[in-house]
Amino acid sequence: MMDEGFVTTYVGAEVTKSRAIRVLTVSTFAFTINFACWMMYGVLITFLVINRVFEWDKAQIGWLIGIPVLTGALFRLPVGILTDIYGGRKIFTVVMLIAAIPMYMVSKADTFWGFFFAGLGFGLAGTTFSIGIAYSSVWFEKKWQGTALGIFGAGNAGAALTAIFAPILLAKFSDDGANLEGWRLLPQLYAAILVVMAIIFWLLTYERKVKQDQNTTLSERLSPLKDTRVWRFGMYYFLVFGGFVALAQWLVPYYVNVYTVSVATAGMLTAIFSFPSGVIRALGGWFSDKGGARRVMYWVLGTCLLSSLLLLPPRMEISSTGEGVLAQRPGTVLDIDGANNSIILVDSEGIETEYFYDGATDAEIEEYSSSEEGDSHIIPEVNTWQEPVVEVGDEVEQKQLLAKGVSLITFQANIWIFTFLVFILGIAMGIGKAAVYKHIPVYYPNDVGVVGGIVGVLGGLGGFICPVIFGYLLKWTGLWTMTWLFFALVSAICLIWMHIIIKKMTFRRAPEISRLIEDPGGSYLPSINIHCPSSGEDKEISLRITSGDPPGLMVDACQAWTYGLCPPECTMQCITEQMIEEEE
Repeated sequence: MMDEGFVTTYVGAEVTKSRAIRVLTVSTFAFTINFACWMMYGVLITFLVINRVFEWDKAQIGWLIGIPVLTGALFRLPVGILTDIYGGRKIFTVVMLIAAIPMYMVSKADTFWGFFFAGLGFGLAGTTFSIGIAYSSVWFEKKWQGTALGIFGAGNAGAALTAIFAPILLAKFSDDGANLEGWRLLPQLYAAILVVMAIIFWLLTYERKVKQDQNTTLSERLSPLKDTRVWRFGMYYFLVFGGFVALAQWLVPYYVNVYTVSVATAGMLTAIFSFPSGVIRALGGWFSDKGGARRVMYWVLGTCLLSSLLLLPPRMEISSTGEGVLAQRPGTVLDIDGANNSIILVDSEGIETEYFYDGATDAEIEEYSSSEEGDSHIIPEVNTWQEPVVEVGDEVEQKQLLAKGVSLITFQANIWIFTFLVFILGIAMGIGKAAVYKHIPVYYPNDVGVVGGIVGVLGGLGGFICPVIFGYLLKWTGLWTMTWLFFALVSAICLIWMHIIIKKMTFRRAPEISRLIEDPGGSYLPSINIHCPSSGEDKEISLRITSGDPPGLMVDACQAWTYGLCPPECTMQCITEQMIEEEE
């Protein structure tokens, strides 16, 4: 529950503007480095498989790419607890030094299990997010925490840095494939960067943390997890962060398979999604401070839902029966003129009737169904034509079909429109990541590490679970666009859940405002205390003026009511009795 009326106290270095800015800057840079390291396997494993350095099947590849994400997710909670106890400066530094060891060991791996356990180890780099959230928040006032946490979270852009620069480094280290063993220099370089970053972080930052009660037990530290609100925040973060991490990996094969582009091109197009989504997080924090995190989340979830629905239609070519040509009278087919697209019938009296149909040549039909990238359409395109179904000499009856109609609906899902919509989705996710974490220090100022940790766990699990779900949806349906159906469903669930909770909170804390929202034309009076004839006690009630001539007065809400509902025994005589007493 939110700690109302409790003053948070801190221990450690005193806050100054220069120290706060320095800590935030160094923390953001360190998180960017750690996030880049956390995403390294996505590029490295793909490089090793494409160049046949190792022969792994798709399941093994999926596990190797996902295992660092899983580790980073599961360990965010314990690392967040340690941050609350010992302080972010110590834990951030130690985690980077520990992660550097298995990162270096990747360069010595020669088996699947070697890569598996090394990835399990350096996945700890992903836990630095929960450390940085708790550590950065203690340096800023509540009104600036959203902006500060948004700036820190911009370190997600490290995913784009790895996607862009790791392939370049691998090409250089391997002499463009001439010396494939040169790949081992990449994890060694990453390990060295982690060690250097840990040293810089320790030298340029200061320790500061929330003062902890030394007698607090582990169960007491975990008590916020009993609050449903924490899990609701986790659901939001599953979408905006887990979805971001998942798409940062999934979009590369998506582009390659759906649009038949090269891996290099797919990587650059994916960076259009991942880089702005990471950087925009800082702006999301500012929006949350200025406009309120809930208002921002309404826009974020609505945008995610709309973007996902627009991305849902797959590249398709659907052929269906269209409008045909019917014989108006019985007769015999005398001639079929393909040049003039006509069918001539002669009846029993020798009268000829010519029927025209909308024909199409083989070349035109081939053009209609062409799926070349240059012919992509922004919206679905419908082409129709008609084909004769009778032959010369056939006897036909009245209303018999002479030429069948064909409708061909094609949608090529233009790659640039697709990329733009994915870009919008990424922007929404980036802003949403900051908005979610804006809530945490407000509701749980003394448990930022714990709550931020579990929310981060759920978000990280989204990054691990979503690609697995995408894979099964693709396997079951054969449609890559099922990815967007999943995001649309999750976005809708989050949006509906949040709206229901906000309505309940509004009614509980400000019933008059809630009633005005539901009935803006109503006329309400302030709450008053009045004697209840039924219970014999004084209760607080809200009155409403009803329309009429003359206007009436009725009880709109009463403290004695249950869940806002008037019990059967209530007669509302309190109004009449009170008014009579006042008049007398």
